[in-house]
Amino acid sequence: MNSSDDLKSLNTELNFVYRYLRKLKISHEDAEDIVQETAYKFLQYYDSIRTPKIRSWLIRVAINYHHDQYRKNNRIMLDLREDQLKTLSKDLPEEILLSNEHWSDIEYILSKLKPTYRELLLLKYIWELKYDEISEILDMKVNTIKTSLFRARKQFAKLYREANR
Repeated sequence: MNSSDDLKSLNTELNFVYRYLRKLKISHEDAEDIVQETAYKFLQYYDSIRTPKIRSWLIRVAINYHHDQYRKNNRIMLDLREDQLKTLSKDLPEEILLSNEHWSDIEYILSKLKPTYRELLLLKYIWELKYDEISEILDMKVNTIKTSLFRARKQFAKLYREANR
C-alpha cells in the first residue's frame, strides 16, 4: 500500500463502512471508533488479505468488532425514532406519538434479538437490500441469508406478540 491511489481507495471504502454503520443506528462516535479499528486491522493484515472484495472484508471486520463490543458492553445503540420523527414532522402530534411508541416497541424487540438476526432484519427492511447484496456484505450464501432471515422474522414476531399481550 504505497501509492496515493491505494490510500484514496481505502479512504473511500472506509467512508462507505462509516455510512453503513450509521445506517445501522450506531452512534457517530462508536462508528468512528469502529472504522478506526477496521482501518488498523486492514493495514495490519493487508499482505494476507486474499479477497478481491475489500469492501465486504472491511464491513465484516467492522460488524464483528461492533458485535464484540456489544457483547463486551452488553449494549446496543439503536435509535430508530430519530429518523421516524424527521419523516413525520408534518403529521399530527397524536400520530407522531403513536408512531414513536411503535418504533420504541420495535427498537426494544430488536435489542432482544441475537446480533446476527438484528443485523439481517436491519439490512433487509431498513436498508432495503436484496438477498445477494446482503450475502456479499456478510460473506454468507444467499440460502443461508434466506434461512436466517426467516428465523429472524419468526423470532421477531414471537417477541412482538409477547410484548403486546
